[in-house]
Amino acid sequence: MVNKDEIRRRVIEALKNTYDPEIPINVWDLGLIYGLEISDDGVVHIRMTLTTPGCPIANMIVYCVVEAVQGVDGVRDVDVELVFEPPWDPTRMTKDGREKFKEIYGYDIVNEYLRQKGLGEGGG
Repeated sequence: MVNKDEIRRRVIEALKNTYDPEIPINVWDLGLIYGLEISDDGVVHIRMTLTTPGCPIANMIVYCVVEAVQGVDGVRDVDVELVFEPPWDPTRMTKDGREKFKEIYGYDIVNEYLRQKGLGEGGG
């Protein structure tokens, strides 16, 4: 039996060091990770998406996620399920991701997204 909480913490750290090459924000803070499960024997199942279904580097991003998580102590194997429902949108970003985006691009992507959708200002 593995310590799932400890492995989860380490996996999240690994994901925070795995970047979408087109957006210099890690996959965790971008909100691309929809689910993270760890079995009793150390197999990590990740449900993730991309910012767009037509992403030309999809295979590369998934490969980088698998490589990063396989390197985590206590992980026996990694299974990544790439999903596009529900579709990704900026509201899925973490607070850190949102702040990093604003630092890089000069605007709050969540507020802009909500404004364009007619939903008003976002929190944070």
